[in-house]
Amino acid sequence: MPYRDLPHFLEVLDSKGLLRRVRTEVSQDLEIAEITDRVTKKGGPALLFENVKGHSIPVAINIFGTNERMALALEAESIDALPERLSSFLQLALSPPTGGFIEKLKTLPKLWEAASFLPKSVGGGPVKDVVKKGDEVDLTKLPVIKCWPKDAGRFITFPMVFTFDPETGRRNVGCYRMQVYDARTTGAHFHPHKDAARHVRKAKGRMQVAAAIGCDPAVCFAGTLPLPPDVDEMIFAGLIRQEGVSLVQCETVDIAVPANAEIVLEGYIDPAERRVEGPFGDHTGYYSLEDEFPVFHVTAMTHRAKPVYHTIIVGPPVQEDDFMGYAIERLFLPLMKLHLSEVVDYHMPYEGVFHNLMIVAIRKQFPGHARKVMHAIWGLPQAMFTKMIVVVDEDVNPRDVREVAWKALNHIDPERDMEFVMGPVDILDHSSRLPGYGSHVGIDATTKWPGEGFTRRWPDELKMSPEVKAIVDKKWREMGL
Repeated sequence: MPYRDLPHFLEVLDSKGLLRRVRTEVSQDLEIAEITDRVTKKGGPALLFENVKGHSIPVAINIFGTNERMALALEAESIDALPERLSSFLQLALSPPTGGFIEKLKTLPKLWEAASFLPKSVGGGPVKDVVKKGDEVDLTKLPVIKCWPKDAGRFITFPMVFTFDPETGRRNVGCYRMQVYDARTTGAHFHPHKDAARHVRKAKGRMQVAAAIGCDPAVCFAGTLPLPPDVDEMIFAGLIRQEGVSLVQCETVDIAVPANAEIVLEGYIDPAERRVEGPFGDHTGYYSLEDEFPVFHVTAMTHRAKPVYHTIIVGPPVQEDDFMGYAIERLFLPLMKLHLSEVVDYHMPYEGVFHNLMIVAIRKQFPGHARKVMHAIWGLPQAMFTKMIVVVDEDVNPRDVREVAWKALNHIDPERDMEFVMGPVDILDHSSRLPGYGSHVGIDATTKWPGEGFTRRWPDELKMSPEVKAIVDKKWREMGL
């Protein structure tokens, strides 16, 4: 059965001993963040702060902060064994068949499966328990947290932001932070490469926006996925839940939002209006600097009678979003293999903060194969931001960083095996020469072939003989070592 809402998921976590209720009074400014940072880094439980100074609304955080809880959120046995239906849907959505009629017929069962989990319109829901409009709205009544000392203020860090393409009408749901400026105004941190920013650029006048806070796990996860513009995150959430997401119409804007959300903010963005947002302690482990971004004017706020405020902190690894990123990595592995059949596995270590490092193991088949893979990855929508790609042979486990370092450093001649290219980089990369534009490096750490100009004999790796290993295996217990 799918999780009905956030409280249902918290109940399940509690029943499994994976949730800690914190009754000690804490401040929303820095204290919640410091406590959460310590707990996450030691692999601790999800947290529900029930006594936030000056507020009656509890704060839920770190609910996805281990692989175990992330798998539980996706109703999977483990992150490494995500349901096949999810990757199948992604393959269908991102790589539609271009063959003949027979090939298209083969996709019908998957299309039918996806159709059964389409969003459902409902007339009401818990998020409509309390409705506030205009001057009644006061964002300061929410326990919005300040995460790091030099943050420009308090930030809503885990909203599911609903926008629509002004030309096509297609929905996009993304997780974009929102700096609270005052009672009815926030920033809208839409990166230039993101769909919401594209919608703002297309808008001819005021653009309607809604932000849902405290959604069920499937909606939260779907909103963080790097899906292309034509793929509806709410359909994917329904696929995770095995049941369509119930959507209810907003009060002041023509947008449907999750009826089971804890809190919804409604309003608009004027494409001509910008305001300085930031700095903000970001997932890179550094502050993203202040810059001008769109402004979100809140026209209404609806919420449950007793809402839970759901938030997240990001910063130096390990953080909660690392486990979400790992789930995304595993989810997209079949799709990576579909585009690049030579890929055996890949990994983006937490310390690479998603966009700085990708390690790819390939089944090498011809000279220059590693470079072909590098350029193909830089040509993929979200992978184009990857600063460093290290390509290793298929016998190397990309998730074993010690093995990767050993093999890679033994396999490379730096001048021969490193390739630099220019292209788009993550807007949060503070080291790039220009915002959003800089260099990338690919490292061919595979075994070198004569066809790649290697004229010497590649040495054999040190391995004990199978015969000796078998003899020692028999004596091992007897020795008590």
